[in-house]
Amino acid sequence: MAWKSWRASRRRRKEEALERPRYGWIWKPVLALAGLYLLVSVGLGIWWSQPPAPFDVEQATLDRRGEAAYLPGARGTVTVATLATSVAILLEKPGGYLRNDLAPPGVWLDNMPSWELGVLESSRGLAQALTQMAGGDNADLEAAREALMGDDRDWFYPATEQRLAQSLEALDRQLSALNDEDGGFAPGEGLADWLASLVARLDDLALRLAASVGSHEALIELAVDAEALPPGTPWHRVDNIFFEARGTGWALSQLLEGVQRDQDDVLREADVLAEWQGLLAELAMTQRQLWSPLVLNGSGFGIFANHSLVMALHMTRARDLAAHLAERLAEPPLASPEPATPDDDPVEAPE
Repeated sequence: MAWKSWRASRRRRKEEALERPRYGWIWKPVLALAGLYLLVSVGLGIWWSQPPAPFDVEQATLDRRGEAAYLPGARGTVTVATLATSVAILLEKPGGYLRNDLAPPGVWLDNMPSWELGVLESSRGLAQALTQMAGGDNADLEAAREALMGDDRDWFYPATEQRLAQSLEALDRQLSALNDEDGGFAPGEGLADWLASLVARLDDLALRLAASVGSHEALIELAVDAEALPPGTPWHRVDNIFFEARGTGWALSQLLEGVQRDQDDVLREADVLAEWQGLLAELAMTQRQLWSPLVLNGSGFGIFANHSLVMALHMTRARDLAAHLAERLAEPPLASPEPATPDDDPVEAPE
């Protein structure tokens, strides 16, 4: 009887389990999937946060011109191709454009979106100057400028990615138009104004970097007026400004080199090629390897570095070089001396 009772009890327990199932087991695969998703997101976030390497402007020009690559191009070809390549990298780098992401891992990142902002602002500055460099109204360059000027965080139609793609299409149309050697940019036109806009941009970055230094005594070497500084940067925003400055330095290094290839004769005539190279070298210093996993904000000769202070120093030096170049290129070219005519009285040698 006991055996029958045990079997009946076991059968009832099975029936109750079927009628009232317990779902506690389902949390194990859910937790496993959540852990796997988190692990993949962290790995992608690390990969997507690596900034792209600098590109060769001449090779980029050849790639974007396609079949016309080995034909002579008009003045401005390398400039337009370099700007187009910089914009394309925002779309094509690992992770694509992250600044408007609403889902992990992009929404968790802040360093790469800040880097993207620096590249985008630099591209906008050159896009605004291209119309003047081209010497007049240009529908394609104007379309490229308008597409770049939209909100950098738009995710709904038209998203920022769509506007960047529209800008690329307009720049590629302009690049095709520059296959005609007679339709190039005017020599030196708009260079001084573009450099003046760089001065304002670099000065703004230098001030915001300096505001995050903390100790105003450390700003003496930068010749920064402490009273002109913006409000102090919150500790969680220090790295954003630092990486925005790195993105600006990365983009300007490429854009300045592209402009140099198109305006080399103008720079040589104005005798500013050495200063131009100095500006490129100063911006290259902003791209040095950051060995710390965090942007540090130390002071003096302490154990921790002050990355914001170092970056502010490079931005200040680049600003001063850009200001000097803008002044030199804004000066009218020196008039060559008129040759003597036969009617002029000869100068008698002193006895």
